[in-house]
Amino acid sequence: MPSFDIVSRVNFAELDNALNNTRKAIAARFDFRGATAELTVDPKEKKMKVVADDATKMRGIREMFESAAHKRGISTMTFDWGETEPALAGKVKCEVKIRDGIEQELAKSIVKMIKDTKMKVQASIQGDELRVTGKQIDDLQAVMKMLSAAGLGVPLQYVNMKS
Repeated sequence: MPSFDIVSRVNFAELDNALNNTRKAIAARFDFRGATAELTVDPKEKKMKVVADDATKMRGIREMFESAAHKRGISTMTFDWGETEPALAGKVKCEVKIRDGIEQELAKSIVKMIKDTKMKVQASIQGDELRVTGKQIDDLQAVMKMLSAAGLGVPLQYVNMKS
């Protein structure tokens, strides 16, 4: 029986490359000369910390990072930017949550969306991913197209397609 898995994963090696590219861009920009800009990532906690001199520089860092991440094939929907907060020595900081995996509530809503289409497919939740099975590959491709058009706010990847 044909099947595929729906996942939402972040390649942390590419994320590290995007961070390094952002650091290089910050070093090269004239308006960031002499300014403090720190970008650190914790893959185990799935969080990123950004420190800048002020809110304007924080916005610039965010734009540069999202551009670098997009160039490395990482969707900007992966990052949940928190509020900019004051930090020590007059600087500002921001904590960024990295969305890795499909949360249970979202998985349940995706299963409900698939069942509401009345297609001859079954969806099951397996940890932080979903498995969709059906009798015809055309039905599975229709589910992929429907989920891509739904705009769920999370980057979905379709992997492990078996026929």
